[in-house]
Amino acid sequence: MTTLLTPAPATGTAVLRPMTAADLDASQALSAEQRWPHRPADWAQSFAHAEGFVAEIDGRVVATAQRWRWGKRHASIGLVIVSPACQGQRIGHRLMTALLDGLEDCTVLLHATAAGRGLYERLGFVQVGELSQHQGTAQSVAPVALPPGCRLRPAGMNELPALQALDAQGRGMPRDALIADLLASAETCVVLDQDNTARGFAMLRRFGRGHVIGPVVAPDADGAKALIAHLVSTNAGNFTRIDIDQASGLMDWFASIGLPSVDAPTTMVRGALPEPRPGQARLFAPVTQALG
Repeated sequence: MTTLLTPAPATGTAVLRPMTAADLDASQALSAEQRWPHRPADWAQSFAHAEGFVAEIDGRVVATAQRWRWGKRHASIGLVIVSPACQGQRIGHRLMTALLDGLEDCTVLLHATAAGRGLYERLGFVQVGELSQHQGTAQSVAPVALPPGCRLRPAGMNELPALQALDAQGRGMPRDALIADLLASAETCVVLDQDNTARGFAMLRRFGRGHVIGPVVAPDADGAKALIAHLVSTNAGNFTRIDIDQASGLMDWFASIGLPSVDAPTTMVRGALPEPRPGQARLFAPVTQALG
């Protein structure tokens, strides 16, 4: 990873350096300061696949940011946090410049808060969509009828290559190591099967205040709805979160199953993500807002 050389600072000047595992506790404290729900375990899992930077002032971590490389041509950026007491000092801009160094030939994806969108636009990112963050106590949901030849079934570890291929189709980025990690740690992974071929999948995982559903990959909105309904019912009575693409066609349905929308981050890209071809899988819900 390319690093930026920072001269010896005067007292009170932010110094950037590569992030290490020793910074995870301080980074989690920064996210808690922002009222983000990430647990130490969530930070550890994201950092296992990441490169990152922190900014320090007088030895104290005051900002953090991570990037994830997916193959040679794709990356995502997330967990960009600057302590409120240190905002307005261009620390966020310096972190983003450090993260983008070496990604000139890559398509880079991120999900922006309202506060960060202007910075990302100035760095060449353009809006390509929006997410809708839904959360609440899950309720039992009526099963969604599937066409003949289709069924839902548990995923097996031997199906990892098929799930990796579906995720790559849906996200437009190869994320084999991440999907392997998620499949190994997910509480439940359910597959949408059509004539004995995996056409989609969704995972229920521990995250934040309870559980998150994601990623959700499916050939169409009905398939995504069937996967999500199954996992919501599986987790009935527990806090559940899902971030859904607002272009999914599922917004009205979510309002009917007791998971209200609480936020709407902006999906932004520098470069161009390939559009799924007809018949290919689509990503309806990301892993998390940070990872994409």
